[in-house]
Amino acid sequence: MDDFWANAIWSLAPTVLIGLIFWFVMRAILRADRTERAAYAQIEAEERAKLGLPRRDRGIERSAD
Repeated sequence: MDDFWANAIWSLAPTVLIGLIFWFVMRAILRADRTERAAYAQIEAEERAKLGLPRRDRGIERSAD
């Protein structure tokens, strides 16, 4: 019976480890993207202020109907 549980753990370990690595990588990518977008928005706001342009809405841009 000990061999059964040891084999079960060893057979699931690679899948769990790959899943955790994938989760950490995706988490890092999404956090980096969010940080980059925030930095870009701040730079854009500063440049628009320098040029005297109005602030952009943060919502979805709509076309004039």
